[in-house]
Amino acid sequence: MSNDPHGGQSIERAGANLADASAAMILVHGRGARARGMLGLADEIGRDDVAYLAPQAARGTWYPNSFLADLESNQPHLESALGLLGDVLEEVTTDDGDGSVPLERTVLLGFSQGGCLATEYAARNADRYGGVVALSGGLIGPEGTPRAYEGSMAGTPVFVGCGDQDPHIPVERVEETARTFEELEADVEKRIYEGVGHTVLEDELEYVRELVGNVTD
Repeated sequence: MSNDPHGGQSIERAGANLADASAAMILVHGRGARARGMLGLADEIGRDDVAYLAPQAARGTWYPNSFLADLESNQPHLESALGLLGDVLEEVTTDDGDGSVPLERTVLLGFSQGGCLATEYAARNADRYGGVVALSGGLIGPEGTPRAYEGSMAGTPVFVGCGDQDPHIPVERVEETARTFEELEADVEKRIYEGVGHTVLEDELEYVRELVGNVTD
């Protein structure tokens, strides 16, 4: 098995190019999904001045086991996935002649397994992002995983939203994720939706639209 299973994976794009963009959004898909499907969120957000980039996981899955499983059981896929997110962020924020968008105007958004990956990346790489959004996701690792992340989110807006009937994401992990980001000095918005399963809600999309509007102003 390759030590970098997600190395060289494709990135789907929509919206503005980086040279002309007011903001950037990295969209991280869920298990068994496709990057192109995440670009449908670009239509929901309705901003053509944003550069949208959606990396594709190898074989559609960022890591093989549950996000609640022992960390080692998801290697080397997890480290490779985190590395790919880092590569995409570097592409967005580094001007190599094609333009760039600063990190404080770059939003990292994921759904389901992608939401878990997005929060874990941001916590491990605490900084001032435009925003971090986990739709039905949370920090990775079994119960009792140490959350001794270093650095500061410096007031980054962080949204964690999930249904209380989600069969994949325990509410307790969403709450732990919110607490962890508060400790990292993020501006956290946590929303637990009563009677809701594993899905994206209009209320969450409204938050994302407002967040993007604030980032681009």
